[in-house]
Amino acid sequence: MFPRDLYEIIHLIGIALTMAALGATALHALEGGTRRGPRARRVLVALYGGGLFLILLGGFGMLARLGIARAGVVAFPGWLWAKLAVWALLGAVMLLPYRRPTWGMPMLLLAPLLIGLATYFALYKPI
Repeated sequence: MFPRDLYEIIHLIGIALTMAALGATALHALEGGTRRGPRARRVLVALYGGGLFLILLGGFGMLARLGIARAGVVAFPGWLWAKLAVWALLGAVMLLPYRRPTWGMPMLLLAPLLIGLATYFALYKPI
């Protein structure tokens, strides 16, 4: 098992990859790009999926190091379920700019707010 700090770094790299791919996709769609665009689109989707995977890998690695994941899914605290809901929203948000290109700019503002919300849940554990 790796140290908790390594899992935190993996988690942050995943967040950075996800946000970069999300921003690039939103700008691509705002400029009139389509899903069937250039090869760069495939790279963005791979970075986005890889980033989401690293977010989960790092997050659950940290949970294992903290002993939270030992009791199983039913024992997850409320703040963790809230973070997983934010992760699911981030996963779905990638579809928005190509369905409605005008949503690209609001999505650029929404994504950092979602990350801030997930950070709030992790730091303050309000639920």
